[in-house]
Amino acid sequence: MTKMTALSISNITFSDNLWKKRQQLIRESVIPYQWDTLNDNVPGVEPSHTLENFRIAAGLSDATYYGMVFQDSDLYKWLETVGYSLSMHRTEELEKKADEAIDLVAAAQEESGYIHTYHQCVRPDKKWTNLRDDHELYCAGHLMEAAVAYFDATGKTVLLNVACRFADLISDLFGPGENQMKGYPGHPEIELALLKLYKATDNIKYLNSSKFFIDERGNEPHYFEWEAAQRGDNKGTPPSYCQSHLPIREQSSIEGHAVRAVYLYTAVAELAAETGDPELVEASERVWRNMTDKRMYVTGGIGSSHYHESFSFDYDLPSDRAYTETCASVGLVFWAERMLQLKEDASYADVMERTIYNGLLSGMSLDGTKYFYVNPLEVWPEAVKTRNDLSDTELERQGWFVCACCPPNIARFISSFGDYVYAFKEDRKELQVNLYAAGDAVFSTDTENIRVRQTTEYPWGEHVSFTLDSDKGGVELTVALRVPGWCRNPELKVNGETVDIEDVTENGYAKVHRYWQKEDDVTLFLPMEVEWIRADTRVRENIGKTALQRGPMVYCLEEHDNGSELQEILVSDESPCDVTFEEGDLGGINVITGQGYRETLHGDALYTTQRPHREPVTFKAVPYFSWANRTPGEMRVWLREAKND
Repeated sequence: MTKMTALSISNITFSDNLWKKRQQLIRESVIPYQWDTLNDNVPGVEPSHTLENFRIAAGLSDATYYGMVFQDSDLYKWLETVGYSLSMHRTEELEKKADEAIDLVAAAQEESGYIHTYHQCVRPDKKWTNLRDDHELYCAGHLMEAAVAYFDATGKTVLLNVACRFADLISDLFGPGENQMKGYPGHPEIELALLKLYKATDNIKYLNSSKFFIDERGNEPHYFEWEAAQRGDNKGTPPSYCQSHLPIREQSSIEGHAVRAVYLYTAVAELAAETGDPELVEASERVWRNMTDKRMYVTGGIGSSHYHESFSFDYDLPSDRAYTETCASVGLVFWAERMLQLKEDASYADVMERTIYNGLLSGMSLDGTKYFYVNPLEVWPEAVKTRNDLSDTELERQGWFVCACCPPNIARFISSFGDYVYAFKEDRKELQVNLYAAGDAVFSTDTENIRVRQTTEYPWGEHVSFTLDSDKGGVELTVALRVPGWCRNPELKVNGETVDIEDVTENGYAKVHRYWQKEDDVTLFLPMEVEWIRADTRVRENIGKTALQRGPMVYCLEEHDNGSELQEILVSDESPCDVTFEEGDLGGINVITGQGYRETLHGDALYTTQRPHREPVTFKAVPYFSWANRTPGEMRVWLREAKND
């Protein structure tokens, strides 16, 4: 299996209107805002109390613990975000704040290495007694991820030492040995984090611990049932909620809590890539196909059920009741990137791109201070305000949440976006380009440093150009450019000369091998036609409906542009659409306008034999990720399709 290494984000800078602005927004607005929120200094939002909980655990405060059992993870994800940000823009003021927070975490850690403020403050005699629900291992995982990110950015080891001490304790407590616990986390996360810690420290026991947690999950006797009996507790949630209904190697469908599932399978895929275990490879691919072929929304969102924030069953993809948690989209991107490590297949990057530009970016407002936990594909304000089964859906993004996992999660992803753009295969001398965004990157082979410049207006523009340069003046290298699955007639040119793209495309990547010199350039033309997407007819709610897509972007109609009663609007693929770029109040986007109909049947009688009245109407669609940044109102992705035959 070819080893693929992501280019370091410290060596990648973006110059485009989208990612440069969003990373700047994270650095200048989101990180300070979330810091103030974690310190309970933002009026009018849900209190966090996270920093105060650490002060209590460290013996520095007499206050009372407040928050969820996983409250610690909000700080850890904030620190991880800071680590990524400092990798690109090292600033003394931010680093000082982070160091102070890290010192507080270190002060709260017990001599044994244990740190979980909920148990330290509330239930010190109940540690490790409820792995299913209490999130000790989940929080440990986010601590490890933060520690690695901060160490990579600064070289400082305080947080890394805290994480390693806790990881050492966990490795001693859990495992296959006679005197070790045979448990695993109810909420997967530590599995992928231990693999990061292993790669950062080269300590093999962290790899072995990750492998143990993955291999042990779902075995009989069932650990969660055993520990519940020890507590005198009921069995609680079904095993599928925690993906423990079967051993990993026997699973064939994506089940349970969506975030837990994708975090787990991120680790499974990475472990498979690290060890070459064929059963883990096969399990990863089976479950992936079930998800993408039968249980994923057109926006890349996953998890259709509000109940348990979970997957439900094949083709159950309601638009208005879609849960599609922001964290689930973040986790899906993690998993897609790990699947690319397993197998060169551009379809994994297609899913990654679809999720990023739609179901993930929708989770944060354009100013970075408000967030969606739930990302529906259809909103009717009266229903949201009234129906109990839509109680988690919001018309507007919120400043914070009681369960605030999503805000720091989307921040850490945007800050680390560079990790997903390029990968280098040293043995093949191949630079793989998975995502397109204008900017510069530098990476090293065993003999030289190579600079890459990407010029593009993607995802709005259709051309992507690359130049390469080496400190030796030239470099022999293969550049593998992803040809997106949505693109119908791509074109490839090298130094202005057309290359037959079909002849050089393998597994969805157009590969150009040559001795690159400074003046050489390769250009990919990706025509972005407005496309009318239709769902498999087994998705019952989308029968007779279509969705608009251009390039990687899925579009929606909002009441702000089209008036209310959006269900009355019909569109036809026979009507041409216009695409224009608008600066406006949505920060610079392509909008789609076209001709459709408004079909109405209003009267005193609720039911009638009369036919509806149609009149022509111009509709305006905006990218789904941008909805709810203006006046709150109706929104709809799937539109009724007018048939003219």
